[in-house]
This record gives sequence, C-alpha cells and structure tokens, in this order.
Amino acid sequence: MKVHYDLQNLPPFRQAVITTGAFDGVHKGHLQIIQKMKSIAASIQGETVIISFHPHPRKVISSVPGEIKQLTHLSERISLLDKAGVDHLVVVPFDHRFSNMTAEEYVKDFIVAHFKPAHIIVGYDHRFGNGRKGDFKLLETLGKEFQFSVDEINEQLVNGEIVSSTLIRNCISEKNMEQANNLLGYPYAFEGYVVRGNQLGRTIGFPTANLHINDEEKLIPSNGVYAVKVKGACTNGALLNGMMNIGVRPTVDGHKKVIEVNIFNFDQDIYDQTLIVQVFEFIRGEQKFDGLEALKNQLAQDKLQTASILQKYP
Repeated sequence: MKVHYDLQNLPPFRQAVITTGAFDGVHKGHLQIIQKMKSIAASIQGETVIISFHPHPRKVISSVPGEIKQLTHLSERISLLDKAGVDHLVVVPFDHRFSNMTAEEYVKDFIVAHFKPAHIIVGYDHRFGNGRKGDFKLLETLGKEFQFSVDEINEQLVNGEIVSSTLIRNCISEKNMEQANNLLGYPYAFEGYVVRGNQLGRTIGFPTANLHINDEEKLIPSNGVYAVKVKGACTNGALLNGMMNIGVRPTVDGHKKVIEVNIFNFDQDIYDQTLIVQVFEFIRGEQKFDGLEALKNQLAQDKLQTASILQKYP
C-alpha cells in the first residue's frame, strides 16, 4: 500500500474506487467496505483509495477534544489497512477550515478535484460537509454531473449489534474485551515503555513491568486485572502470556495510577524497552487486600485463572 500525505502531489489514480473516513480501529465494519472496494476495483481494473483524516475529526470539532480517545493511532491504522490489501491511503490534515466546507464544496473541490473517482463507496450512516448535510442522495446527484457512481454499504451486525468504532470504545471502557475483540476482528493492543517502579512485585514473587504510555490519545482499558499477551524486542517477537493490572494499587499506596504487567515464566531486565500488550479478557476489579500476604494469594489465583483463559487464544 502506498501512503500519501501531500494533496498537491498525488499520482493520477487509475479508475479510483474511493471511500473516506477516520477508519479508527479498522474493524469488521470497515473491512466490509474495503472488500466491496476491492471487488469493484477488480471489475473495472481500478485502484482502491482510502481517504483518511488526521487528527481525528472529532478532536477538531469537539468542544472537549481531550476526552476523545482512539482505538488506533495513525501508524497502527496504516499497518491494518495495508494488511487489508488497500492500494492507496491518503492522509488528509483535518482542521476547522476543512470542517467548514459545505457538502457540495467537499465533493467538487476536494473529492472530484483531487481524486477524480470512478466510484465512491460509503457506509450506511455516512454524512459529510458542514453540519453533516451531505449524504448518499447528494453523492448520487453529483455523481451524474461528475461521472462517478456510488454504492452504500449496509450496517455490519455482530450478535445483533451494529459494528462501529464508538461501540468498540464503549466495550473497552466497560471491560468487555471479548466483545471488543470480536467486533475488531483482532485483539485490542497498546504500546508501553517499561519504566522503573518500586519493585514490590518482585519481593512477593510477581515481578511486573511498569508501563508508561506515550500516546495520550490511545484508549486504555478501565482499572482492573486482565489476561494479556505481550511481545517486544525482548521476546524476539514471540507472544508471551501474562496478567495486567491497571489502577492505583490500593493495598500498597492507593494514589498513583499504574499499568503493570506480570509476564509468566519471564525474568529479564527490560527497562527502557517497548512492549506491545494485547488484551484478551477482564479478570476482576481492583481490590484492597488485608496485607501483602493476602495480595500474594490473590495474585496466585489470578495467574491460574489467566493461564486457563489464555489457553483459548493460542
């Protein structure tokens, strides 16, 4: 997949089959659109072109942009779209000027002027232009003028629910990782940089990697204990089983929020390294125990439960 960042230096796309959107998560609903694009492109000997926006439009138009958390940062989306077999990704800077374009201007001065599409595919709820006034019917009308055809994809349902990035974010926030991963089509993951903690876990037999998250926009699961797999340079790319705690550690100090991972059967110095954490299932909420011995006993039970759960995810 070729990635383009400069609208003024785009190649002449061949019979471009395009769609637009943030594509946060590149989930099963997005993949349905991509599959339709690939099918149409093959039938007209064209190329698939996804037009995505950075930063996420909601961060620009929201009155509280800091509250908008994303499933995937840009490099993750690029990797997922490449894996899906897209020919071209065009990353468009999204700002207030862009958001104020009327629906007609958006189609004529942006879509047609830069991409000269042969075909446009949109999702069932796609809206565009200032005030979200543009819709499928407007695209059909303008398509007759500018010689492009349009298809609308029906909603993708999983267990009776419409797949959307918002639904997946809600599942993660509500600790329903199994449903989130089912809607995504892959395990939800985030990156963390290993920093020094107080090394208490080592003294009770459960050494942990304390993680610092560099990406402030990344959605992190809610507080609690989770079954996870981790990988990084220290694992030679292999996925290792582990359990993760997110919270303030009420038994120990109860103040500073931490993200710590106990990697099973692993004992290396990995400070200053980056780990990728895949999150599979929620184990339990945070609890305050009556001393370190009670905490140690609970962690032993958590480890047994986590090991049993992760057998389902080879």
